[in-house]
Amino acid sequence: MLENKWNTDLYEDKHTFVWQYGEDLLKLLSPQPGERILDLGCGTGQLTEKIALCGSVVTGIDADPSMIEKAKHNYPHLQFAVADASNFQVEQPFDAVFSNAVLHWIPKPDAVIQCIYQAMKPRSRFVAEFGGKGNVHEITIALYGVLAEMGYTSPEMPIPWYFPSISEYTTRLEQHGFEVTFAVLFDRPSRLSDGDAGMANWIRMFGSRFLSGLSAEQQTHLILAVEQRLKPVLYHDGTWIADNRRIRIVAMKSS
Repeated sequence: MLENKWNTDLYEDKHTFVWQYGEDLLKLLSPQPGERILDLGCGTGQLTEKIALCGSVVTGIDADPSMIEKAKHNYPHLQFAVADASNFQVEQPFDAVFSNAVLHWIPKPDAVIQCIYQAMKPRSRFVAEFGGKGNVHEITIALYGVLAEMGYTSPEMPIPWYFPSISEYTTRLEQHGFEVTFAVLFDRPSRLSDGDAGMANWIRMFGSRFLSGLSAEQQTHLILAVEQRLKPVLYHDGTWIADNRRIRIVAMKSS
């Protein structure tokens, strides 16, 4: 499967809402002084730092080397490492695993859950938020529709996200030995910065797989055509809105 290409400057400059919304998730995590916490998919480290400010001993991991490089630059006093969420091991188990806006990027949910389980102490907690069923539905339909018009209709067309329902994901957690104590699916309309360029920046940031293999001219055509389709439903008062839906999960590792 084609990998998404991350632009750390674009991420930090135009898409701060990703980690800013995640600040509220920290209330569910409730990090305590001295706890060892793993930030899974830490990106450029903003929430890792906020966990550390609570007195916890936090480690941030991310599969993208450029994200980790930026995180180390931003917060040189914290520990970061490149690691794949679907295939990682830890030397010592953690008191909690935290993950914000990451798990929908990984089409191997069982492998991820198993890695998380093995990284945790008994009765420790897993707190996560990520895209749920119906997330960016309008954007996805527009992208696939325009690609089809351009002649890209093969079965190999990339499906870049994993957006499960609550029942699917909680069942997976329980099958791996977790006890789910909280689960909710909710709408999260997200205002995109940079005015008229908001949707184009979103596609370049989060939908780069859709652009892979296209010439610069074809990419421009795709983005303009998608904007035209979406404008009646996702553009209001000079601002683009991403039609996000999120799952929040709290689960305990069985003793």
